[in-house]
Amino acid sequence: MRPQEILTEAEVSRGLRVGISEGLASEAMTTLTGGAFLVALALLLGASNFEIGLLAALPTLTNVFQLLSIWLVRRFSNRRLISVVCSVLARVPLASVGFLILAFSDQTSVGMLIFFLFFYYLFGSISGPVWNSWMKDLIPARSLGGYFSKRSGYMQSLNVVLSISLAVVLDYVKRTHPNSLLNTYGVMFAAAGTVGLMGMLLLSQVPEPKAFMSRENIFKLFQLPLKNKNFSRLLVFISGWVFAVNIAAPFFTVFMLTTLGLSLSYVIALGILSQVSSIFTIRIWGRFADRYSNKTIIALGGPLYILCIIAWCFVGLFGYYGNFILLILIQIFSGISTAGINLSLTNIGLKLAPQQDAIVYLSVKNIISAIFSSISPLIGGYLADFFDKRHFDVMLQWNGPHAHRVFYLISLHQWNFLFLIGALVGLIALRLLRRVTETGEVEKDTVVRILRSAVRSNLKEYYIIGNLITFHDFLKSKIRHGTERIKRPFY
Repeated sequence: MRPQEILTEAEVSRGLRVGISEGLASEAMTTLTGGAFLVALALLLGASNFEIGLLAALPTLTNVFQLLSIWLVRRFSNRRLISVVCSVLARVPLASVGFLILAFSDQTSVGMLIFFLFFYYLFGSISGPVWNSWMKDLIPARSLGGYFSKRSGYMQSLNVVLSISLAVVLDYVKRTHPNSLLNTYGVMFAAAGTVGLMGMLLLSQVPEPKAFMSRENIFKLFQLPLKNKNFSRLLVFISGWVFAVNIAAPFFTVFMLTTLGLSLSYVIALGILSQVSSIFTIRIWGRFADRYSNKTIIALGGPLYILCIIAWCFVGLFGYYGNFILLILIQIFSGISTAGINLSLTNIGLKLAPQQDAIVYLSVKNIISAIFSSISPLIGGYLADFFDKRHFDVMLQWNGPHAHRVFYLISLHQWNFLFLIGALVGLIALRLLRRVTETGEVEKDTVVRILRSAVRSNLKEYYIIGNLITFHDFLKSKIRHGTERIKRPFY
């Protein structure tokens, strides 16, 4: 597994194909042990809101150790070896969690889960920037958006199939053999660790172009991205954005499972709608990002996602079936917006990082954003407990001889406060995006006109995106005139 001075086009193409297969293995591992399944397991073990926030914070909290990535690459000059070894060390704790649950289910605790997941995320965080730097040099710059959108599309398709299958199995076990539910999660973690290790065999076959990294003092290198004005502006925006997203998003699942009382199958099915929406739009976003800039895609998708966060406060407005329709719409538009946002956030970091010190820039980006994205769910868990017994209601009441009606204009409680705070911080973060400059950037208004023209010429491909581009103006108008109305959720 030594780096090569020159890679042929055939070697690069083969490496990219193997990279997609490795991505599928990693996605299977992540699906089995993350998202709603991890939250459901934590709740089964009696986790508090703060512990749920801590679990959500771990993936980013451990990113502060990414300085080790820079040291390792400088010491060994072999990104493939470092990435594979660290990824193996990350997968072993997952398998350990599974086997320990199966062997000592009556002694399993949230503390044990957090302990092993810490090492899983720790070694994964060290491997992450090394892998990103490796892929930056391997994938042609003109194809970054297209390749990662294709890879993400396959991974999300696998996530859809695997998630719904697991949810049905878990609900069946919970209904018919509740005493075996914890052991079922143990099997899932053991399988995840095994599949993840198999993926590392694939990753070891991806070729690595030789990299040249400056030999300056590591702490001086750490200052380079901070001295780069444009990249530091990107860091400020990303920090604000991830803080806004992570203060609310980790608790959507908790809200559905506890407050709304939905079964895991329903929660996963709703999450799949988001995944399907991402699958259908991510390649379109990828092409637009390569053509018009990643910054423009974020500027289009960001306001839509904020609107989805605000929409969570409306759940409960139309009764049981109406609420499901609203949840479906939220998941669909969340999937569409996050597909473009996440793809562009990754690509803009790769694009703005100088090739020679790419791993330094990417590590600093991940470390700084990690600080904010790990603090925010902890703050979110605290705020959820703080607002638990606090309500703010604005209502209209009608009393008559034959009728009594109450119409809620605004009803804020535990989760609504949290969601609105996240939306407000997100709006502030989006304003910081304007200060970032990206090569090849096209003004948003120009892109809007181009997309509208594309809609007229090719409705089948661009219909969804074309209808989304007006949401930003819609959201600004609604906030400006104060006409948003937040209704009481059903619980």
